[in-house]
Amino acid sequence: MIRSITQQKPLEEIDELLKGLGRVFLIGCGTCTTLTHTGGEPELSTMRENLTGVGKLVTGQVVVPVACDNLTGEIIKDYGGQIDQANVLLVMSCAFGVQTIASQLKKMVVPALNTMFIGKETGMGRFNEICTQCGTCIIGETGGICPVTSCHKGLVNGPCGGTDKGKCEIDSNRDCAWTLIYNRMKELGRLDSIKKFQKPRNHHGEPMPGRVDLTEKTQEATAK
Repeated sequence: MIRSITQQKPLEEIDELLKGLGRVFLIGCGTCTTLTHTGGEPELSTMRENLTGVGKLVTGQVVVPVACDNLTGEIIKDYGGQIDQANVLLVMSCAFGVQTIASQLKKMVVPALNTMFIGKETGMGRFNEICTQCGTCIIGETGGICPVTSCHKGLVNGPCGGTDKGKCEIDSNRDCAWTLIYNRMKELGRLDSIKKFQKPRNHHGEPMPGRVDLTEKTQEATAK
């Protein structure tokens, strides 16, 4: 299951972000941050206690099903009175959820979490990054294993000289990504694929911020 992996900001940072804002409404997310225990009901309740302890008035709280869904605006209309009483929304979701909520309400919005990466649950309470969304995917030539995220150095043309018995020199508890790729491609009989030289990653290949517009292609297809 793929999730946005988050960590709570230090309480000191949250307190600074809320400086001068005494009435707070809390919003959590029922998917990613509930799974990672950073923005579900228990975390909202703990945050409420912390805020009350420093003199803040919490006007209400809600865990919406999916904070990054555009329907979130409709859902939190039921809490309009409590939101109106607040002068800031403290959102315990990923950055996408925070931005979605901010675009739908005319209220000051503050994130309580840091969004770390897109990850997959590999065990109870354990998440590994699986994609940096770099826009230059090469996993078709590496057996579905991404060296950009799986390798500590992000090497795209084979292992460094530090790999030792299939382990990473930076983290000896972690398998070397290129050893995993080699074993996968050997098993598939496709070792020739990893002999292809990958060009250096172009970190400036796309304008920032990223944007994809499919309307032109749709119009072209319709014209034909």
